[in-house]
Amino acid sequence: MTSSAGAPEVTPILHVDMDAFFVSVAIRHQPELWDQPVVVGGHARGVVTCANYPARAYGVHAAMPGSMARRLCPQLVSVRLDFGEVSEVSKQVREIFRRATPLVEVVSVDEAFLDVSGATRLFGSPERIAHRIRRQIAEELSITCSVGVAPTPSVAKVGSRKAKPDGVVVVRPEDIPGFLHPLDVGELYGVGPSTRNRLRRLGFETVGDIARTPVPTLHQILGPRLGGHLHRLATGTDRRELTGRRGPDLPDRSTGAQETFGHDLSAREDIVRELLRLSARVTRRMRAAGTVGRTVSLTVRFTDFTTISRSRTLSDPTDVTQEVHATAVRLYDELNLRGRALRLVGVRVEHLVTREGTDRQLLLGERERGWSEADRAVDQVAERFGSSLVRRASLLHGGRG
Repeated sequence: MTSSAGAPEVTPILHVDMDAFFVSVAIRHQPELWDQPVVVGGHARGVVTCANYPARAYGVHAAMPGSMARRLCPQLVSVRLDFGEVSEVSKQVREIFRRATPLVEVVSVDEAFLDVSGATRLFGSPERIAHRIRRQIAEELSITCSVGVAPTPSVAKVGSRKAKPDGVVVVRPEDIPGFLHPLDVGELYGVGPSTRNRLRRLGFETVGDIARTPVPTLHQILGPRLGGHLHRLATGTDRRELTGRRGPDLPDRSTGAQETFGHDLSAREDIVRELLRLSARVTRRMRAAGTVGRTVSLTVRFTDFTTISRSRTLSDPTDVTQEVHATAVRLYDELNLRGRALRLVGVRVEHLVTREGTDRQLLLGERERGWSEADRAVDQVAERFGSSLVRRASLLHGGRG
């Protein structure tokens, strides 16, 4: 790894994280909302999916019930999200990344690691590349991002978090102790709430507490694997190479849809109808992306916010609405809820792969082929005339479209 001057580049890793991505995409063509508190979701009795930074200033955050969010911020604006647009913007973001370097490790729809060690001769220092990427994203896509620049992925990840919103933080090797050590242990990349609580019970409150503890002691207290891993994170010495996995042509690993009802539903026929609506939405998205999946997951949420999820793996991958719906209904029936009222249901298909080249055993023969052809016929009409024009017969009675 060399810079344009021939010296080793000490901060070749960038972590780029979009700022409040879902909200930013939803309002990117509505500049009058950019400085207003805005959330995606939170309609009626739903929960907040994403909150922008003005909303967060009032204490509003993701997974918060919409009613609570509005108590905290009465002027809150709630917007709906086009997931097709999210997918397209995410793809455009990744294309911008790859203008700088082919070494892009996509973490999720709104964040990625970049190794720019091979790009410094052409574009300058990693910090200059970070600013270049931010400028291109803002100018071309009308959204913002934050970037951490560091010697390692884990430090770059913490750096991007500290850069938010819409900033760049550069952490050089000599800056790592002063940057990391005062932080709460929960700030370390990959340390979730349960690990943080365990560490604090053991007396590790800051990152520095871990960094200053001898490795053999950490091995004894936490086990060789976790103890060694945390020490590398705390000292900024986790120098793994980026894999470049999940490039722009690879499918997302799962896709799903859920619905929070305006009033609780308890009748089986109403739940089955909603599951069909959600299954159709999910599989339409899969067919558009050219993907199929084997695992169908059902989520139900009760009036007290208790949530249950169940899943089933099929023998063959599918994108057929009828199959996904039938599996979701079986999962619902197996819960044996006996008419318990639900406030939310969700359907998700996981373990997605590209449809092209996937061998599929047609267990239902011509009948199944007919369902697949029917799905694609509906897709074609919906693409041409709009999805509201074509609707399954079972959704016509009492449906919302």
